[in-house]
Amino acid sequence: MTLEDGMAATRTASSSATEKLLLHHKENHFTAGDVVRDVIMGVSDGLTVPFALAAGLSGASAPSYLILTAGLAEVAAGAISMGLGGYLAAKSEADHYMRELKREQEEIVTVPDTEAAEIEEILSQYGLEPHDYSPVVNALRKNPQAWLEFMMKFELGLEKPEPRRALQSALTIAMAYVVGGVVPLLPYVFIPNAQKAMLASIGVTLTALLFFGYIKGHFTGNRPVLSAIQTAFIGALASAAAYALAKVLQAA
Repeated sequence: MTLEDGMAATRTASSSATEKLLLHHKENHFTAGDVVRDVIMGVSDGLTVPFALAAGLSGASAPSYLILTAGLAEVAAGAISMGLGGYLAAKSEADHYMRELKREQEEIVTVPDTEAAEIEEILSQYGLEPHDYSPVVNALRKNPQAWLEFMMKFELGLEKPEPRRALQSALTIAMAYVVGGVVPLLPYVFIPNAQKAMLASIGVTLTALLFFGYIKGHFTGNRPVLSAIQTAFIGALASAAAYALAKVLQAA
């Protein structure tokens, strides 16, 4: 075997190994960020607000059935309010995207040279020289749709929203709020004495806050234990403030 044959065989083997590596290589990226954000928003508020309300009413010596009734009413109203807020936020985001998309379409048609210069400026920020990015610019100018998508993403930093994003956000936040809001109210269903029910609610809710905070930290890339402690602390602080305020008003 000649030297050239050996080098060719080596290149073939290397190419084959690279192809196998690429076939077996899978990148596991988390892509459900919007859903997780909605769940976090709904559950965190659902755990905290009814918890604080129940603690405040318990501090005012209200009976368990009244606390439960008020709590469930708050959960229903809160779920509707939070869901509507999520819907309006997602709808506004989609409307903003469509306005900017239309504006970019018009600029590509009316001032193409200016838009091309903006592509060059964007690519130069990544360390590319004119001889590197010129073919890219020319290719994009020949493909208006790709050009438009490039400008939306890299110039404006806007991602195309999902068509049903607004409705999905509303439902996710509302359901998450209900799930979180029911937790601190469960003890009042089974314990007639409001003070004892409040102590049970504190234990159940703080446990839920710690668990939720840990899961939230895991999905958001933060330290799970620290996230759990922070989430539980915020919930405990809110309920303590509501309870203290109720006691002050009762004494007055």
